[in-house]
Amino acid sequence: MIDDMSSVASPVTRIPASRASAKAPSARRVMQKGHQTKAAIVDAALGLATQIGLEGLSIGALAEVAQMSKSGVFAHFGSREEMQISVVREYFNRFEQEVFYPALHADRGLPRVKALFDNWMKRVAIEIQSGCIFISGAVEFDDRPGPVRDALASSVQTWLSALYRAIVLAKQCGHLRPDADEHQMAFEIHGLILALHYEARFLNNPGSITRTNQGFANIIARYSTTKN
Repeated sequence: MIDDMSSVASPVTRIPASRASAKAPSARRVMQKGHQTKAAIVDAALGLATQIGLEGLSIGALAEVAQMSKSGVFAHFGSREEMQISVVREYFNRFEQEVFYPALHADRGLPRVKALFDNWMKRVAIEIQSGCIFISGAVEFDDRPGPVRDALASSVQTWLSALYRAIVLAKQCGHLRPDADEHQMAFEIHGLILALHYEARFLNNPGSITRTNQGFANIIARYSTTKN
C-alpha cells in the first residue's frame, strides 16, 4: 500500500517542482514589469508635482497623466500619502545622483565643497523653470506634521549634513581658517540657493545666478586660508 501511494504521489510532487521552475522566469518578468510600471508612474508623479506641488497630487490626476486607471495607480501605492512619499524619495535620489555623487570625484577640502555647489547650481538652473520639490514642499508641509513632512525634512537634512561634512573636511585639510564656523558656512551657502530660487523663479530678477555665484565666492574668500 505504501508503494502504491508513493507511485501515485510521485508524479504529483514532480509536477509542482517542474511548474515552479517554469514559472520562475515568468514571475521574475512580472515583477520586473511591475517595477518598471511603478517607476514610470513615479516619474509622471514627479513631473506633475513640480508643476502643482506635492499637495496637488492625487490618484485621479496622476492616473490621467499616466493614462492609467485610478485603481491601477492606487495598486502601486495604496494611498495618496505613500504616493507623495515615493515622489520625495525619487526626487532625493535624483538630487544625489546629480549633485552629491559626482562631487565625490573631487579632492577632499574646498575642491569638493566647490564641486557640490557647482553641481547644485546646475540643478537649480533647471529648477528655476520646473520648480523644486524641497522648496515647494517646505511651504506646503512646514506646519503639517506627518510622514510626508518627515520624508521631506529627512531628505533636506541628509543633504545639508553632507554639505556640512564636506566643509568640516575642508577645515581639517587646512583649507579653511581655524576659527571658521562650519555650521555658519553651510547655512550661508544654503541661504544663497534659497535666495536664488526666490529671486529667479518668483521675482524674475535678472542676474540672480551671477549674484549667487559671487556670493559663494565671497563666502569662500572670507573663510578660506588662501586667496582665491
